[in-house]
Amino acid sequence: MRLLRLIFLWLFILLCVPSFAQQLPLYDVVIVGGRVMDPERRFDQIANVGIVGGSIREISSQPLVGKRTISAKGLVVAPGFIDVLSYDPVEPGVWNKLADGVTTALAMHGGASDPERWYPTMERRRPPIHYGASFFYSEARRRYQDDIYKPVAAEDIPRLAAMAERALKHGALGVSFSLEYVPGITRDEILPLMRLAKRYDVPAFFHVRYSDMEEPGTNIDALREVLDYAQESGAAVHIDHIASTGGTFSMTQSLAMIDDARAKGADVTACVYPYAYWGTYLNSARFNSGWQQRFRISYGDLQLAGSTERLTQESFQRYRRQGKLAVAYAIPEEDVRAALRAPYVMIGSDAILEPGFNNHPRASGTFSRTIATYVREQRVLTLMDALAKMTILPAQRLEQAIPAMKKKGRLHVGADADIAIFDADQIRDRATVEHPELRSTGIPYVLVSGRVVIEEGKLQHQVRAGEAIRGGAE
Repeated sequence: MRLLRLIFLWLFILLCVPSFAQQLPLYDVVIVGGRVMDPERRFDQIANVGIVGGSIREISSQPLVGKRTISAKGLVVAPGFIDVLSYDPVEPGVWNKLADGVTTALAMHGGASDPERWYPTMERRRPPIHYGASFFYSEARRRYQDDIYKPVAAEDIPRLAAMAERALKHGALGVSFSLEYVPGITRDEILPLMRLAKRYDVPAFFHVRYSDMEEPGTNIDALREVLDYAQESGAAVHIDHIASTGGTFSMTQSLAMIDDARAKGADVTACVYPYAYWGTYLNSARFNSGWQQRFRISYGDLQLAGSTERLTQESFQRYRRQGKLAVAYAIPEEDVRAALRAPYVMIGSDAILEPGFNNHPRASGTFSRTIATYVREQRVLTLMDALAKMTILPAQRLEQAIPAMKKKGRLHVGADADIAIFDADQIRDRATVEHPELRSTGIPYVLVSGRVVIEEGKLQHQVRAGEAIRGGAE
């Protein structure tokens, strides 16, 4: 009898005292009281977010209870940032990405010539962020042509196309070309891969052939070349870092060309990093004879990345033999702002921090800088528009053939619980040319697949929640 009374009492409490039932743990993690912003739906409200496993299960103004609660009062709760122009997920770079709010870093400028080997290699490293790669044509063609200034023999082109198709069947997220760095790449090499990209519904990423407005060979010629490939093949095209390649000194005209192509039905996007200086290796073709005239700079406008040293003719030659990376103060600030304003231009860092720190600061500060400088200070973008460029735009660029991307870059029920929680008034990049290793601040929490990887501003090195992002062609 006593047992029956206890059972009836328990049922009475559950049925008649809802507040008690609501206090039962329903979610693994609850983010409470933050400004929830979802760029896909333009949602912007104070709300609570409930997470179960790696997914968002609830967004509500009503109280939510979980096994763990994160207070986000006074903070923005946004989708984790997607770096569409990253590289291999190496350390320490992956941790600096996380500190910059990045939860997915994709090697779409470069990538892998053999994804069957690349993905298992990366998996063994257990990155804390999500990762994936394109088929990197410049690397693949070395098997048949190691001279960057010579074309591949006609009989080898089908072999390279077969390599590309195999890569797309085994996880590659697209195809990528670096035409300025490998000037010998020809139209005959590119078009078969563009047709493959169209068949597999993936984009082709281009570092275009020219980065200046000096004849012969200008930004306009470079963009016309790539847009012609898009028209002939029907494949989607992405222009890498347009403020430093394809748009420097010609941004208004360059964007107008893309606008026109898009109006005619071409699927063309671009990305930009928010710095008025670019960086690359001194032994690359970009620094071939005549670079001073092309880029309107001299030795003193170059700085060895990771140091305070400005270059001279002598040190330029020495560091070029060593293959060092230097930054070049050569991008007009207005070109950066114009690119940021274009609705189809997203954010991509074009870097990841490597040991030795001979890197551009964009490796550590790209996403925080976008918000701090171009939203908060210069008001070039609204916060919602900036977030779109860092989340939903890169997700949509890839999601047509990459199922995993359909749940990333969003913050709504059913989306992956990749989340950046930041203070819109305090978020700030700290990385400089002298110290590219300095991590961003103002992002106290980052979640990857529902797991807290940054907690109260501190990296949780034991949390390895990153997953491989693979193409859907397998």
